[in-house]
Amino acid sequence: MSTIGQSGLMAQRALVTGATSASQPEQHDTAPTRFVEADGIRFAYRRFGDPAGTPIVLLQHFMGNLDNYDPAITDALAMGREVILTDNAGVGLSTGRAPESVAGMARDAASLIDALGLEQVDLFGFSMGGYVAQQIAVDRPELVRRLILVGTGPRGGDGMGQLDPNVAPLFGKLYDPQDQMWLPIFFSPSDASQAAGRRFLDRIRARTEDRDAPVSDATVDAHLAAARAWGASAPDGFEYLQAIRQPVLVVNGSNDIVVATVNSYILQQNLRDAELILFPDSNHGSHFQFTDRFVAYVTAFVDR
Repeated sequence: MSTIGQSGLMAQRALVTGATSASQPEQHDTAPTRFVEADGIRFAYRRFGDPAGTPIVLLQHFMGNLDNYDPAITDALAMGREVILTDNAGVGLSTGRAPESVAGMARDAASLIDALGLEQVDLFGFSMGGYVAQQIAVDRPELVRRLILVGTGPRGGDGMGQLDPNVAPLFGKLYDPQDQMWLPIFFSPSDASQAAGRRFLDRIRARTEDRDAPVSDATVDAHLAAARAWGASAPDGFEYLQAIRQPVLVVNGSNDIVVATVNSYILQQNLRDAELILFPDSNHGSHFQFTDRFVAYVTAFVDR
């Protein structure tokens, strides 16, 4: 078991707020929002699943919070391991100031993992969360067993210095309700993909109590600065990826309009031990569209 001992685990859980009775197994929509403090930041997180395996820690996308994780994925993964959903510093109900660099975001996320008493985890980073997951693997290799990188790209990747001018306005457009913004951002224009998108929205709306706080404008600005810096051309190119020795599963859609799909290929070609999966007729959120297949791939990968 790659967590602290049982007595230590119980002690850690006694320190957080929002715990419920162990008599009723928690799932995505019922797991309470809990809090743990580290480095002066009160981090919000949700934790559920089978504690027998290596925990899987999820790192969220730009403008996402605890309520944007997909229960169709997390509940399925929780059948074989603990799933830990996170809000990084300055996101949602987490306090602190969001850093303007991926390195700072990685330090904060690692502090959260340390505060939970976890000695080794699998990291699942989606989009900007994938940048953070890569940085943690470089900075704290002993903390990471395996990496799942979804809809993301390397530092200095192809076209990653700024969003496409046709895509950037999608993040600021007003909708009613606002979560409809994810339909053009995560899903392709096809009828099948948009229908999958509407099912995704139904899933993330299902939790009606103990919901997270929206991401603030200040955090959005900080994360935009971090994304621009990560996407800028780096003098050493993709050499930093050679420092990531853990097995990596890279997943994307066939036409990612946010982080161009070619960047998933760049990751796979430059990492030491990486597999690449591309789903058809899909966009930035391909795993939300092909949930069953995605869970099967991830489960097989982390259970090896």
